[in-house]
Amino acid sequence: MNPHPPGSAGNSAKLPAVPVQFDSSWYEDLEARLNKGGPWDDWKLFNLAGQAETASLVTSFEEMQCLKHLPQEQVTPLPHQTETARKVLFEMRGRAILADEVGLGKTIEAGLILKEYIIRGLVRRVLILVPASLVLQWVRELNQKFAIPAIAQKKEHSWQNDVVVASMDTAKRDPHRDILLNNEYDMVIVDEAHKLKNKKTTNYQFMLKLRKKYCLLLTATPVQNDLSELFNLITLLKPGQLGGQNDFASNFVFDKRIPKNEGQLKSELAKIMIRNRRGDGELEFTKRNVKNINVELSPEEKKLYDGVTSFVKDQYNAAGGDLNSMLSLVTLQREVCSSRDAVFVTLVNLSKKLAPDSPLRDKIWELVGIIKTIQVNSKAEKTMELIRGMEDKVIVFTEYRATQEYLLKYFRERNMTAVPYRGGMNRGKKDWMMDLFRGRAQVMIATEAGGEGINLQFCHQMINFDLPWNPMRVEQRIGRVHRLGQQHDVQIYNLSTKGTIEEHILNLLHEKINMFEMVIGQLDVILERFEKNDSLEKSIYKILLESGSEEEIATRVDSLGRSLHSIREEIDAKGSGAEEATGLQHLLEVDEA
Repeated sequence: MNPHPPGSAGNSAKLPAVPVQFDSSWYEDLEARLNKGGPWDDWKLFNLAGQAETASLVTSFEEMQCLKHLPQEQVTPLPHQTETARKVLFEMRGRAILADEVGLGKTIEAGLILKEYIIRGLVRRVLILVPASLVLQWVRELNQKFAIPAIAQKKEHSWQNDVVVASMDTAKRDPHRDILLNNEYDMVIVDEAHKLKNKKTTNYQFMLKLRKKYCLLLTATPVQNDLSELFNLITLLKPGQLGGQNDFASNFVFDKRIPKNEGQLKSELAKIMIRNRRGDGELEFTKRNVKNINVELSPEEKKLYDGVTSFVKDQYNAAGGDLNSMLSLVTLQREVCSSRDAVFVTLVNLSKKLAPDSPLRDKIWELVGIIKTIQVNSKAEKTMELIRGMEDKVIVFTEYRATQEYLLKYFRERNMTAVPYRGGMNRGKKDWMMDLFRGRAQVMIATEAGGEGINLQFCHQMINFDLPWNPMRVEQRIGRVHRLGQQHDVQIYNLSTKGTIEEHILNLLHEKINMFEMVIGQLDVILERFEKNDSLEKSIYKILLESGSEEEIATRVDSLGRSLHSIREEIDAKGSGAEEATGLQHLLEVDEA
């Protein structure tokens, strides 16, 4: 048997040698590709992609992740807003009072905090409780600016969604109350949280029982009347932070409005409350340019004003000077400075409440007869003249629904596109009206109730068709357009009718206390100091109803103005503005320690 198979080394037969050839073309192709950038893209771009990935890594636990995930075209947070969010997240552990002054963006701060917690996987179930008029605005801002899929609560099943915005009034009543109290929430946010300051209210008790991991309370006025209000708010967030009620009173309260151990109290507040102010210097607001427009009434309009004033005075005297018993007549006195339509509606309603043989009915129908003779609305004519000269979007504020309806009809007849905005509209219609105003209509006519909470930074022209007798409500109107995000100086036109109480009120607000240029915090404190006995509104009513002549009205309003002006000078003289004046407000200047 041959141990060597054919072809083996043991085989004596030799095979011819075959040269080995290597195909190196692939290597040459690779070299060529590398030299021109490769099939995977340019080498520089590859390096840039690597750097981008490295930059996206979380390098610190305290790095804010949400800033990378915001729709840049929708929101660019300001430094004070990101700093507030950072402090709440990393120092206050998600439980805080956001107490910025009006217009500084508390909603943005809350949105940043919520977005950060969601990204970190610490929050999923969220309940946001706000006034009914602000529900849609919150939903829109969370969706558009933060890409948070919030929904407005409409039906009982809505509560099953992860992020729900609802009104406090809806949440606290059955059957919704039990549903919410049986749930556990990762975060609860409450806007306008000053409505929780009284621990005896159903709002407070409801919030106390809600099970929540994190909680934000938003309010520009966390303390106004009593130090116990502050204690109640803090107890909602961190029970025991200031001790029990008796401990708090013993350690920090000299009188219900006067604190003691202020340094220690401020230090405790700094652990749970953040307050940014307009006057801090870093925030830039556009200017307010105020122009007062005097309107001359037609003879028929002046006759109606005099007739209504005489009618209201007679009833005031018949009631023995009791202002509280004649609120509807006081409303009538304010309406006559707005429009004949507003007066007509109130007169008809008054007549319906009277007995058929009441002598007041004849006086009421005498006034109705004067209304029928009025062929013009001098204020509407002046408003149209102003708007025609603007060629820009403008919001017109009025206190009365009847005046709003009249102006809509008046503008429509003159080919002016205007939309209404009022408190009685449902959420969908309010949203629709706002979109129309932003996109197509030149004019929005808003009532007092409808104007609450709306943000109109895209509009910088504003007309006060009639003036509230409460300066804070005037400021709230202005705050709809004059706020962070406004790019233009705001033009404010105040209409006032000559020879009426409106002329005196405008003189009081503009000339005596210069309220149109004040920040809201300072105005609030001036009124708080003045209104220890009677409100400013009630003081004006009494002047009007008790004065025997125009000269006496002017003299008494001037005296009222001097009182307000002296309070303002006293506050300014103390150097720290509004907060020094009350013994309460300066507590909000919490130390940063």
